Amino acid sequence: MMLDFEFYNPTRIVFGRNTIPRLADLVPQAARVLVLYGGESARKNGTLDEVKAALGDRDVAEFGGIEPNPTFETLMKAVEQVRREGRDFLLAVGGGSVIDGTKFVAAAVPFEGDPWSILETHGANVERALPLASVLTLPATGSEMNKGSVITRRATTSKLAFLSDHCFPQFSILDPTKTFTLPARQVANGVADAFTHVVEQYLTYPVGALVQDRFAESLLQTLIEIGPKAVAAPADYDLRANLMWTATLALNGLIGAGVPQDWATHMIGHELTAAHGIDHARTLAVVLPSLLRDRRAAKRGKLLQYAERVWGITDGTEDARINAAIARTEDFFHGLGIRTRLADYGLDAAAIDPLVAQLEAHGMTAIGEHGDITPTVSRRILEAAL
Repeated sequence: MMLDFEFYNPTRIVFGRNTIPRLADLVPQAARVLVLYGGESARKNGTLDEVKAALGDRDVAEFGGIEPNPTFETLMKAVEQVRREGRDFLLAVGGGSVIDGTKFVAAAVPFEGDPWSILETHGANVERALPLASVLTLPATGSEMNKGSVITRRATTSKLAFLSDHCFPQFSILDPTKTFTLPARQVANGVADAFTHVVEQYLTYPVGALVQDRFAESLLQTLIEIGPKAVAAPADYDLRANLMWTATLALNGLIGAGVPQDWATHMIGHELTAAHGIDHARTLAVVLPSLLRDRRAAKRGKLLQYAERVWGITDGTEDARINAAIARTEDFFHGLGIRTRLADYGLDAAAIDPLVAQLEAHGMTAIGEHGDITPTVSRRILEAAL
């Protein structure tokens, strides 16, 4: 039966063309704002100027340089700036990494202990946070409408996540036109990331959650339909609008309510990114097909459902249908220009022992929806992905 759940999501979404001026109404007039962003693209394409114009005569400062995989070391500089200047409202301008980083800053500023312990406890010790909001420029992670954040620590090659109700954005502005200048690689990564987010909440085992299943299947079908087109047509508003909203819905809590969730693909993928700097989405594309093949017995019911409802595969034996569905998943990633083998990223068998050791060091020894993906299983998944 459907699992018991409590759903809470307070984030206001402001969606559409020319919505950045809404900042004038949404940010408190007396706020002392810190605008956080990544590289210089937000400045070069004019988005930062639009944001500052909308903020008017508020006291505004900037913090740039948040990495694609935001690091603890960089973000602590932002924490110091907020404390030094007395900032009381954080505005992320960018994609999921910038928003994730901003959530960490929001939690770390009032935190009295070692801020890294926020990650070590996965957010359990967060009691308050500064208010934050976002202007989304890259659809991918869903961070604009959830309470999660993933942070990397260079000093220990660690990449950990935390969740806190205190870190939901108060609002997020989603203007699809802000994605028009994105490199094709980043758009492809966003499609793959959103796709895997849905799969991690859907491809587990049946619990009779009819609405969640159909909702997840519709999101997957939408990404399959529009993903490659959105990569190829940067200025197609309808494609980019649908991609942006699909990526948000993929991880805002709705499809995950009342169902078991996996997340092992992400946990293993995080170690690949932390150790080798591979784009997050590309690690998912490497791990997911291998994991599905390894866990096919435990996921059999949902894999057959996935084959039929998402890919329209109804002919052949059950095993043949499962094989075909996993192959079509891998082909989907290839169609986005994303490779799916560790060898494609210059890694061989020598990389596996350190990756498994990192999983063990970070407590990822009983992951997956059944908690039965042990380091031995993770090793097997990685070996099969070579």
